[in-house]
Amino acid sequence: MVQITIEKLVYGGDGLGRLPADEHGTGKTVFVPFAIDAEHIEAEIVEQKPGFARARLEAVLQPSLDRVEPGCPYFSQCGGCHYQHANYARQLKIKSAILLETIKRTAKIELPCELQVHRSPEWNYRNRTRLKVQGTPQFALGYYKFRSHELLPIEQCPISSPLINRAIEQIWAAGRTGAISAEIREIELFSDHVDEQLLVEVYCEPRTSKTGAQKIAETVGQVLSSAIGVAVFEFPTSQLIEPKQLASFGEPALVYETKSARYRVSTGAFFQVNRFLIDELIAVVTGAASGKLALDLYAGVGLFATVLAKSFAQVIAVESSQTSVADLRHDAPAEVKAVLATTEQYLGQASGLRPDLTVVDPPRGGLGEAVVRSLAKLNVPKITYVSCDPSTLARDLKMMNDLGYRIEQAHLIDIFPQTFHIESVFKLAR
Repeated sequence: MVQITIEKLVYGGDGLGRLPADEHGTGKTVFVPFAIDAEHIEAEIVEQKPGFARARLEAVLQPSLDRVEPGCPYFSQCGGCHYQHANYARQLKIKSAILLETIKRTAKIELPCELQVHRSPEWNYRNRTRLKVQGTPQFALGYYKFRSHELLPIEQCPISSPLINRAIEQIWAAGRTGAISAEIREIELFSDHVDEQLLVEVYCEPRTSKTGAQKIAETVGQVLSSAIGVAVFEFPTSQLIEPKQLASFGEPALVYETKSARYRVSTGAFFQVNRFLIDELIAVVTGAASGKLALDLYAGVGLFATVLAKSFAQVIAVESSQTSVADLRHDAPAEVKAVLATTEQYLGQASGLRPDLTVVDPPRGGLGEAVVRSLAKLNVPKITYVSCDPSTLARDLKMMNDLGYRIEQAHLIDIFPQTFHIESVFKLAR
């Protein structure tokens, strides 16, 4: 057992401290989850590496004034949340500090403007929740335990919407009677803008027959009173491929309304998960932008493209998912041209374009060098970068800075309260 003081929190949720110095020199770095910066704690070392150690928090000897009682009975056992022990104001300060430090360390950029922070309601914000299902030796529904692949049964999720929590209750009730098939491995619940209707995705064992999948779809549709549609997929062997749909029941999509537009969102399509901040995210990304041509890369179902069409003569929206592109074509007005392609493929043959604005909303891997250089070759004067990972954002910002782009606005949009995840929007120009 060691006593250490937490210096700061790092991306991923851990507190960083240092082990006491010994005859070998300065103590190595140690990472401790569920601590807050400046707290003095007692911890047990659980892993030793050449350059660092990991420890488990055993006691908080000098707690932070910002420490609070977690709002979920599963916190610290469940791997989903990381910051429930800190009040919300402290969570936002932690995320802001991590974002700014990552950009400074990796991109070598001191932010030339204020980081604007957009708060979210702290609880019941998720409109989409994906749960693990266990069929044997007895039914269970839940998430993986913290840093493991062992199931933690949960009967409520305070960061998920009230409708999703009611659905969790209904699934448990059906599971206890044996109505939930043992072939189901995961269930994803997606609620609409008023939290009244559910679209459900069920992921089954690869060996599941189409006949069995159809029965599963119908059963789940009957179990969940708010479900307007259920789609059953074969559990994917890789996140890089779209899962194979085996069966369906009811509607294939729901309509999600925002202040700016209505979106059809089909099973299998991506949509933002914070039901309280979608309008604010759209406003930050599209506000005050106008011109002849805008590019929307990694466009999804057209969250931004549909709104950009109101202030641009033409919008070209590029998306690699067939499911999302079908929704995009359904949702978007005539000013939007939807292109089924990867961003890399599209930019490789887009040399004649002269867009006034490019919006990019890549997955966690960020843009990468090829995309950044392609954008620079197009001489795009303005780029709005929506990021869900500060490390890949900082890597890309460094390249963009070297190519003459300068940050004009920076926003932290807290789409994921209680977790370490950081969503941000950076507006750049050259």
